[in-house]
Amino acid sequence: MKLKVLIVDDEPLARERLRMLLAKEPDVSITGEAADGPAAVTAIREQCPDVVLLDIQMPGLDGFGVLRELDPTELPCVIFVTAFDRHAVQAFEAHALDYLLKPCKPARLHEALERARAQRSTRDSGALPQRLLDLLEARAPSTPHLTRIAVRTGERVSFVRTAAIDWIEASGNYVVLHSGKESHIVRETLGSLEEQLPPATFLRISRSLIVQLDRIRELQSVAPGEHVVLLHDGRKLAMTRGLREVEEKLKFG
Repeated sequence: MKLKVLIVDDEPLARERLRMLLAKEPDVSITGEAADGPAAVTAIREQCPDVVLLDIQMPGLDGFGVLRELDPTELPCVIFVTAFDRHAVQAFEAHALDYLLKPCKPARLHEALERARAQRSTRDSGALPQRLLDLLEARAPSTPHLTRIAVRTGERVSFVRTAAIDWIEASGNYVVLHSGKESHIVRETLGSLEEQLPPATFLRISRSLIVQLDRIRELQSVAPGEHVVLLHDGRKLAMTRGLREVEEKLKFG
């Protein structure tokens, strides 16, 4: 079975070198390339690669930002690509994740791909995505959490208290804040906003939805392996996050 690989790097020469090295791997199929973070998120969702060669230092949405935009169920096997960054390398090693230092060497890339081939079954069991989630949590910025979100309407700027938000949905490069009977559109990605919200109060339940925990009345099963979140106002939201994880968050969050 071919190993489907996606190349993500903002430098054309770096992508060209990776293409050249991957051409020497007979069982590798390059599914595509992405030159920036948002394009990488789209490519991962559409192409479902087995492996992503993911550059860390990209302007705007960097490699870690790409992973934060993805639902845990979408996380692929990732081989990080970076110019030497001692702190990043230490983090990769601490979480047993593979990485390549630029310029990538053929033997090192082959070794990383061999691990990726061996980890296919491990990834299916959830171990690899969990290591990625642990890495993202460890590298989460220690900045104060938002208490208000600015909403621009023409020349006016109003503010919505985060405590008043019931749930948030993604809409491309925007998010929609739902607060009671009101909705507010904000130019922000869901992943970026998630980082700024207090984790004890808000929980991302799917690729496109964040819910305030206090607004959840119950969790309901709608089919084998499928669940929805029922809010106090009666709205039902589809949930792809693990049921046990959400239950624990509701108990202790």
